[in-house]
Amino acid sequence: MNESSKYSDHALLVLRLAVGGLMLLHGIHKIQNGIGPIENMLAGKDLPRGLAMGVYAGEVVAPILILLGFLTRPAAFLLAGTMLVSVWLAYGANAFQLTNQGGLAVELNLLYLAGAVVLSISGGGRFSVGRGEGKWS
Repeated sequence: MNESSKYSDHALLVLRLAVGGLMLLHGIHKIQNGIGPIENMLAGKDLPRGLAMGVYAGEVVAPILILLGFLTRPAAFLLAGTMLVSVWLAYGANAFQLTNQGGLAVELNLLYLAGAVVLSISGGGRFSVGRGEGKWS
């Protein structure tokens, strides 16, 4: 095993804990406070309010699976899709405008999206329930 690949499982663990843990906090907030704002955004785009229930899969179930490293690839793919929908719903055409601090309005969503894409490609690594074995791990 070469020096760079020796630590890749450690890096994937850190990425899983960061992406899954931080996104789970958003999901917990939705559990505690409801998904009314998301339902309203969907209604504003003439979509059924019931689609907002998907946020629980993307912000609660997927992060828990990512944290555990169980079905990491599909969970990360679901999280990436959730981030794309959130960018479209919450920011729309204003997504790539700069804030007063010089960052993109949508940069946090893009960071979650990037982390989720990396995990959907790489899997959870050796330090996971799936131990990095199998195509879904």
